[in-house]
Amino acid sequence: MSTTPTIVLVHGAWADASSWTSVIQRLQAAGHDVVALPNTLRGVSTDAPIIRNYLDTVDGPVVLVAHSYGGFVITNAATGSQNVKALVYVDAFIPDEGQPAVALTGQGSALGPAVTNPTATFKLVPIPGAPPEVVDTYLLPSTVVESFAQDVSAEDAALIHATQRPASFAGLTEPSGPPAWKDIPAWAIIGKQDRIIDPVSLRAMAEHAGARITEIDASHVSMISHPDVVVEVIEQALREVGELQPA
Repeated sequence: MSTTPTIVLVHGAWADASSWTSVIQRLQAAGHDVVALPNTLRGVSTDAPIIRNYLDTVDGPVVLVAHSYGGFVITNAATGSQNVKALVYVDAFIPDEGQPAVALTGQGSALGPAVTNPTATFKLVPIPGAPPEVVDTYLLPSTVVESFAQDVSAEDAALIHATQRPASFAGLTEPSGPPAWKDIPAWAIIGKQDRIIDPVSLRAMAEHAGARITEIDASHVSMISHPDVVVEVIEQALREVGELQPA
């Protein structure tokens, strides 16, 4: 087995792998092996096995990094994994067993009102073959600018809106399974201006998981607005992974 760590990045809801571009560029420039996986955003029971199947093909240790809903996915995908050595959560859900994402957004989240009035936050699109209440959600331009990515340029916010992948509304209500962080060391980056997952909730989840916390004056998309900080935390995890490998 290879001893060179692979950094695996998992994007969150209303995003795609391009959300990691600035992080990837910096990691590759530093000589790291990195891959950003697609996340189907159908719900953890669908998404976690897809990510796990990829992880099981990696020859060597993995530092698994996720943003937002991607944190929910990796918490389940890495459970029992032999090669995932570190978890890094970027403005991300860190659930315990039985918790759904919708219960962890916190009181200050813009997603709270969306439960009762979803069209104020989302564009709703029917899913072929699904029940009428199971729809895809796209962030409205106003949601992106005011709540999702309020600390990036207007051009970047427009790009985020244009390239987003839809998230199944039903997927946000699925409960988590046994969490990987009980056996794998975790790091957490908390954007103090996050309006998608309340920073109070982010902090509570991170502390509950025993994660090492880095707080930053950022929105929900720290990896876009502050990629250097995200890379720094990933490299902290990499150094620990290196210490775990045989000499």
